[in-house]
Amino acid sequence: MARGFSKAIIVGNITRDPELRSTPSGAQVCGFSVAVNRTYKDNSGANQESVSFIDCSAWGRAGEIIAQYAKKGSGILVSGRLEQRSWEDKEGQKRSRVEIVVEDFNFVGGNGDGGASGGSRSSSSSNSASADVAPEDISDEPIDLSEIPF
Repeated sequence: MARGFSKAIIVGNITRDPELRSTPSGAQVCGFSVAVNRTYKDNSGANQESVSFIDCSAWGRAGEIIAQYAKKGSGILVSGRLEQRSWEDKEGQKRSRVEIVVEDFNFVGGNGDGGASGGSRSSSSSNSASADVAPEDISDEPIDLSEIPF
């Protein structure tokens, strides 16, 4: 039997302030939802828009960083694996949901759009030490191409 593969990459805006929780064992998990907009032409040639709302969960340091720096409206690029959870609600109805378990992320956008204050940031198990540094403001000054060494 073939081995399965699950990977999702989305870019959008966070729909509500991220919620950081702790499991009984002390692990940190941040839950948030991302709105992904899509524009397409319908049969008559008119532009149409649709929005998908994707639930995400980020564990450990990645979750802490997202909860600290992101808020409703922040732009974010998320990549991770798809995971389906199933449970029974209070009425006994079977429920399920598919979400992205964040493996890597970058804040996108800049100041003034409701996003994190400047720049982009990435978090993964290999570079989480650099994530303790606060985002820096990006200068609006033009770049002098003669200063680039290549």
